Amino acid sequence: MRIGFIATRLKGTDGVSLEVEKWSKVLRRMGHELFYCAGELGGYAKGGTLIPSLHFEYHSIRALSHRAFENGTGQEDGDTLADEIYALADEMRAPLRAFIRSNKLDLIIVQNALTIPMNLPLGVCLTGLIAELGINTIAHHHDFYWERQRYQTNAILGLLDTTFPAKLPSIQHITINSIAQKRLKARRGIDSVVIPNVHDFATPPPGIDDYSRDVREALGLAPDDVFILQPTRVIRRKSIETAIELVQRLDLPHPNLYITHSTEDEGQSYWRWLHREARMMGVDLRLFNYLVGAERARINGHKIYSLWDVYPHADLITYPSVYEGFGNALLEAIYFKRLIVVNRYPVYNADIRPLGFQLIELDGFVNQSAVDKTRYFLDHPEEAREMAETNYAIAREHFSLEVLERKLGELLRDMG
Repeated sequence: MRIGFIATRLKGTDGVSLEVEKWSKVLRRMGHELFYCAGELGGYAKGGTLIPSLHFEYHSIRALSHRAFENGTGQEDGDTLADEIYALADEMRAPLRAFIRSNKLDLIIVQNALTIPMNLPLGVCLTGLIAELGINTIAHHHDFYWERQRYQTNAILGLLDTTFPAKLPSIQHITINSIAQKRLKARRGIDSVVIPNVHDFATPPPGIDDYSRDVREALGLAPDDVFILQPTRVIRRKSIETAIELVQRLDLPHPNLYITHSTEDEGQSYWRWLHREARMMGVDLRLFNYLVGAERARINGHKIYSLWDVYPHADLITYPSVYEGFGNALLEAIYFKRLIVVNRYPVYNADIRPLGFQLIELDGFVNQSAVDKTRYFLDHPEEAREMAETNYAIAREHFSLEVLERKLGELLRDMG
């Protein structure tokens, strides 16, 4: 088949871009020909069809989002706003139709653009275009608007409830966890198939090589320091303050917490608060996103490491999120066979924990039991390695590319 991916962005290390890369790998080895269309392209999607207005940061799109969600319903006329959204959607239709027709696509896979309203005109445009062409469509849903606090107050509820996601006979809906599947059915009467996030567990994790050997040194860590890694963005639902408290209570000679990703998504206020909290608690909290990229590179003579270069050096991964659509970083930490502290967020409780993973668990706060377990396994690395091997085997059984290939095969057969 000739299959086209459509998204706001297909570049970098965000969850959607990473998952599309995995789907692409599987679909290619199944023999399909792939095409890409987004407002930003890179890596595996480089050379695809670039339509700048598909990006959620495009100036007119960003302005509409601000008016729809940040101004609140009392300051914006919903009908006027909807008219402007539909007008911009009309402008997108011709280039998106051309992408579908010029590539003679048999199927399109819409990645989150019919799910979360970061680009309102794009969702409207895709809904109309799918209805017009009757093209077979997979709508891959990563996070719905009702799962995000920032979208709860809005001036366009009617539009959201008909477009995010759209209910059309040619659309097959995919959710990434069972909670989202049940809520989509309850709220919108839409059936969906659960396909969880996956990872290439059949390929052993890369180790430390000549390029990555100096990661700890680049971060200012001494050889005997315990390296504690938080491989996430700096946003409130990641509950990084919980990780800071855990580090402080471990009573290490050099209590540190290193964060891989940026503060861009929700501004600087949360980061400034975290930094102040860490300083008061005596924890060395550092962002090192300036050293981490999607792939290795050199900028002005300085090394840029991939995330894969960093994981093998970490002694402990903290993942205290209060909410995740699934948990890519958790799968990555399991893949690299690290010692992991995880908060029991809802999807973890529903879809991951019952499989038998052996992780150090928090239940919304840091208790002494979690502190003691973490300290024990840091002091007994052989036992920590045995636990990590068990976790790897479970993940390979349930969250591998082979599992994805089987599920996509069934899905495409059912779609005819």
